[in-house]
Amino acid sequence: MQLVIVESPAKAKTIEKYLGGDFHVLASYGHIRDLPPKDGSVDPDNGFAMSWENYGDKGKQLKAIADEAKKATRLILATDPDREGEAISWHVQEVLRAKKALPQKVDRVTFNAITKQAVTEAMAQPRALDEDLIDAYRARRALDYLVGFTLSPVLWRKLPGAKSAGRVQSVALRLVVEREREIESFVPQEYWSVAAEMEQAGQGFTARLVKWRGEKIERLTIGREGDAMAAKADVEAGRFTVEKVETKPVSRNPPPPFTTSTLQQEAARKLGFSASHTMRIAQQLYEDGAITYMRTDGVQMDGSAISAARKAIAERYDGGYLPEKPRQYQTKAKNAQEAHEAIRPTEFYRDKVGSGDHARLYDLIFKRALASQMASARLERTTVDLVDGTGQHGLRATGQVVIFPGFLALYEEGRDDPERGSGKHASADGEDDDSKLLPRMAAGDAPAKRKVTAEQHFTQPPPRYSEASLVKKLEELGIGRPSTYASTLQVLKDRDYVRIEKNRFFAEESGRLVTAFLERFFERYVSYDFTAGLEEELDDISGGRAQWQAVLEAFWRDFKPKTAEVMEQKPSDITAELDKFLEPMLFPPKADGSNPRACPMCGDGQLSLRGGRFGAFIACSNYPECKYTRKFGQPGGDKDGEDTGPEVLGQHPETGQDIVRKSGRFGPYIEMGEGKEAKRGSIPKDLPDGELTLDWAVKLLSLPREIGPHPETGKPIVANIGRFGPYLLHDGKYGRLSSTAEIFEVGMNSAVAKLADAANRGGRGASSREPLKVLGKHPRTEAEIKLMAGRYGPYVTDGTTNATLPKTIEQDALTLEEAAQLIDARAAAAPAKKGKKAVAKKAGAKKPAAKKAPAKKKVAAE
Repeated sequence: MQLVIVESPAKAKTIEKYLGGDFHVLASYGHIRDLPPKDGSVDPDNGFAMSWENYGDKGKQLKAIADEAKKATRLILATDPDREGEAISWHVQEVLRAKKALPQKVDRVTFNAITKQAVTEAMAQPRALDEDLIDAYRARRALDYLVGFTLSPVLWRKLPGAKSAGRVQSVALRLVVEREREIESFVPQEYWSVAAEMEQAGQGFTARLVKWRGEKIERLTIGREGDAMAAKADVEAGRFTVEKVETKPVSRNPPPPFTTSTLQQEAARKLGFSASHTMRIAQQLYEDGAITYMRTDGVQMDGSAISAARKAIAERYDGGYLPEKPRQYQTKAKNAQEAHEAIRPTEFYRDKVGSGDHARLYDLIFKRALASQMASARLERTTVDLVDGTGQHGLRATGQVVIFPGFLALYEEGRDDPERGSGKHASADGEDDDSKLLPRMAAGDAPAKRKVTAEQHFTQPPPRYSEASLVKKLEELGIGRPSTYASTLQVLKDRDYVRIEKNRFFAEESGRLVTAFLERFFERYVSYDFTAGLEEELDDISGGRAQWQAVLEAFWRDFKPKTAEVMEQKPSDITAELDKFLEPMLFPPKADGSNPRACPMCGDGQLSLRGGRFGAFIACSNYPECKYTRKFGQPGGDKDGEDTGPEVLGQHPETGQDIVRKSGRFGPYIEMGEGKEAKRGSIPKDLPDGELTLDWAVKLLSLPREIGPHPETGKPIVANIGRFGPYLLHDGKYGRLSSTAEIFEVGMNSAVAKLADAANRGGRGASSREPLKVLGKHPRTEAEIKLMAGRYGPYVTDGTTNATLPKTIEQDALTLEEAAQLIDARAAAAPAKKGKKAVAKKAGAKKPAAKKAPAKKKVAAE
């Protein structure tokens, strides 16, 4: 019997169907072991020896593999054709060797597509494990472990609230944070564009001012309204004739088939997929035999695939769409061993596969691969220059016509920021003139002038990164590898270092603080050149050009002393250094020239960065006499960036005490009184801070509000604001209120009805089974997805799986696709969780004592 090991059950099922006979195929369910998350897993003093530990939830699978291996005459390791696949095969071999279950004959086979032909051909050409790829895996794994487990403790002790740092993760975060800084420091520049709407032979077109009073007009030349109006008047007064018409043929070649990186970018642009979702769907398409392997740096296609693509083009289109010779693309990847064939369909006669997101992603891959072998598009770009009678003023109109669409008939590559316009033919207002059509004109023609406009514009800051543009930037810098980008970006989200709004990355305060810390104390290790250089060294290992332990030794020789040096510094000294480093951001110069560090509350205190249990914040040097604070990363207290400090709303009508609006580490709040006797109240989210009046403040400080005794029990009904919003409370039972205003408006009859309704639905109003919103049918399972309000926050459910809504997603902005992804991820994690419990039970893990249960419940509630 010949035992074949692959990663997944789906892959095992397909391969066993193709092989049959004497072959038995088992799945390892991915990696079977890893470095345990504790100190000492990598020993730099012993040649960077690594202590591997089997995953606890893989015990049953490992036993099945070992039992079958003992009976097998040959072991065939058929995991994925990349570094991770090589590592999984190596782990399986090492575990079986330790269990004395390794067959005498061991072979490694790889195939780029799960088709019968590809599998049978691979089985006929076995090889040994690639030691260079295994060394590269070990080097990367050890390096990431050493950085994470050496640097993260420094963060925990010196930077409260920080969660982790990583070799690629921290550099990716730096890109997001630096873009945020660019946007904040950007000063918009005013400029004006002047254009004339003209008509020739009944066809309208627009011509923009390019010459005024003898001077060439660039995008920012006209910076004042007065000049713009004068230019407009001159154009209105002039009679313009065509001076010259220039027609230039243009050819556009198709882009190459997808690599891992370009697939992630285009799926983000055109389908709105996250990198992790793209790779999850692509993995399933690969295992179903629909596409080739999806982790690749290569852009070339197999010769037989090119022939099949050309045949499909000839059948779909006429001969003009098929170039005379097949197109050949060259990969830019430096390591040829990891540059496999591009991502393409396994069969070009199948233009549709699956449904929902699977069908959409397959369609994208199919069209890109087929288009890569199609003829170039031929266009004609026309430029018309017009001049007035004086020769002092000139207009220009540009446009283009598609003479032959070529590959554009099937596919056109997306852009990261199409709304901004791009290229040298973008007009002054950012629109691309190339897409406009022009009427036929010749020198001497005098088109009719219908209207002249002068429009004001402002330069725009660079856009925040989308997943597509961030992946593209990382690849351009040579940081990380495309196969790891999805997991890297997910870590940034999971750590709450960034948030996603409208598909753009926003740096959170914690992310900005971590980046500042690393830039100040570990500048070399978050520099783009150093990280890219280290990536090249790792590629040299996998290419057999470098020794993995030597690369690690060179890194560790400098990194270890640096972390020890920072660890010896006092947290207060660290904070003081960060205060200086972040001064331009935290205390920007004021327009009136006054001291930006002056405390707005006491006047003579100086503001500075402080570290606390819950992270960094800004506080006054006169503490405790002056208790002014503001959140880190908040350069000012209001929308204009000017720190107004505490605001006295007025005096309480009964006590006569001042009611003050303040801003704390947890957001805006109101306060009446001082010290321990002070009464405070958070400002509700549904009451914008700007709408907070004295009357509202008095009401909020009066809470809780007792509505009266329940007509049946005689026990009081109380309305108040809690962690999950406004609510009713009666005899330990809760009912939900729709808004803060309802707290003060709800009467006895309505309160009793709401409490009864909550009880009929299962208790607490915060856990009501009535959905907040029905999002629609799951695109893959067709199950109805609902947004629910739960005890610990909103969650989504498809009736089988519940998934908590991350803080990075606002429930009002939640899309059906995002909800489906959350449910899919939760469902995928469920079996592993169950497996861990089963292993613990089998190992005889003791059940916690009864007296420990309340403490466990309390932690869960927090």
